[in-house]
Amino acid sequence: MGKTTGFLEYERMEGDVRTEEERIKDFYEFHENLPLEEQKKQAARCMDCGIPFCQAGMMISGMASGCPLHNLVPETNDLVYRGKMEEAYQRLSMTHSFPEFTGRVCPALCEAACTCGLNDEAVCTKENERTIIEYAFENGYVKEEAPQVRTDKKVAVIGSGPSGLAAAQLLNRRGHEVTVYERHDRVGGLLRYGIPNMKLDKSVIDRRVRLMEKAGVKFVVNTDVGKDISAEELTKQYDSIILACGASKPRDIQAPGREAMGIRFAVDFLGEVTKELLDSNFKKLPTKGVKGKKVIVVGGGDTGNDCVGTCIRLGAKKVTQLEMMPQPPKERFASNPWPEWPRVLKTDYGQEEAIYKFGDDPRVYCTTIKEFIKDEKGVLKGVVTVSLDKQIDKKTGRLNMVPIEGSEKKVPADLVLIAAGFLGSEKYVTDSFGVDLDPRTNVKTGLGSYHTSKDKVYVAGDMHRGQSLVVWAIAEGREVAKEVDRDLIGYTNL
Repeated sequence: MGKTTGFLEYERMEGDVRTEEERIKDFYEFHENLPLEEQKKQAARCMDCGIPFCQAGMMISGMASGCPLHNLVPETNDLVYRGKMEEAYQRLSMTHSFPEFTGRVCPALCEAACTCGLNDEAVCTKENERTIIEYAFENGYVKEEAPQVRTDKKVAVIGSGPSGLAAAQLLNRRGHEVTVYERHDRVGGLLRYGIPNMKLDKSVIDRRVRLMEKAGVKFVVNTDVGKDISAEELTKQYDSIILACGASKPRDIQAPGREAMGIRFAVDFLGEVTKELLDSNFKKLPTKGVKGKKVIVVGGGDTGNDCVGTCIRLGAKKVTQLEMMPQPPKERFASNPWPEWPRVLKTDYGQEEAIYKFGDDPRVYCTTIKEFIKDEKGVLKGVVTVSLDKQIDKKTGRLNMVPIEGSEKKVPADLVLIAAGFLGSEKYVTDSFGVDLDPRTNVKTGLGSYHTSKDKVYVAGDMHRGQSLVVWAIAEGREVAKEVDRDLIGYTNL
């Protein structure tokens, strides 16, 4: 696949990225595509490797290796190399619902498992796929045709994130009448309000939603299922219900002074910033509460990084990012071999911007907050941090991060953003439907199934598997659509 000697002839090259100096001035996307002719050379690097781990989507040592969607990576790369872009889009669409989303926000599990990456740099599969979908949109290849024949079955999808959208897309294509409920004012779930615009321009979501609406999918916004409309009412109206509400219950920090004003959950903060930007058509920066402030972000994942980049754009005086775990190694250990996901240090865009703006990496490892300090009016003024030491539990073998006595430090702070992950699904939703939960409060199903403990009720995405990636959510949305279709009709051709 690709050019036989392409990986020997061409070095990996990615699209241009706007400089930190330029991009922190706005909330527009900063990662550009390569010219098509250059992208063809990148696709030519795809080796005829024989065993394409890139499309395996399997678990190795508890981590995903390769694409969970099982995209036909070598085939699409070969078609890009040969300039057959319409065929490349058709091939990619066989397995993927929304390459325009993952082409922007996916960590590229496919590239981590690329055979070329074993001894050299991996093939630019993520950018190849983004080039395919953007070329397809530009040339009118992307269509969402209404089905010629409709069944008499009605399906409700609760949640319009990537899993809900993927399920709605496929079930509508099969001819079922699909209605998607979203509690916020715009469609997209965490794609809309959990990922900043500079990573995923919201017009990209709107573009896809318009196609789905034209094909017959109905979207109902500002409707919080379990509050504004009951599970009982939906069960009466629909033949099947898919819960795709995400794992949106944030993990808190229970420390003295937690009630201080100036402590926010990260996703709430990011969502409000995006909403204000969209409401003003990007003419007004929502700098209130951030400009000139000293910000501490708790959490070292993608959401924490997004908070760092967002606060810099909103004029923060200083941004510090606390991470409980030790700093990862710069190079992978022998105990973490290819094609496992590489557990190595990654410096993302937010950290790059902090280094440019403030002169040092914002991340402080093996550290958490022991106490929040507030003034006499209850306003946050600082925190007490404590260093952590890693210890192995002799009984369970699990790694625990234990506070080091005497390592406390007082750090000034005007705003703390908690990006410490999520605990599972929202209780009011699961209580409303009466579905069984697993010990992590994810909705429980049988192995390999998406059917919950309640008749007619299914689940997909983070609400099913816990906090995860957009690509996993899309994969689960597609799989739950197959199961619902099979149960409604007796078979499925999805």
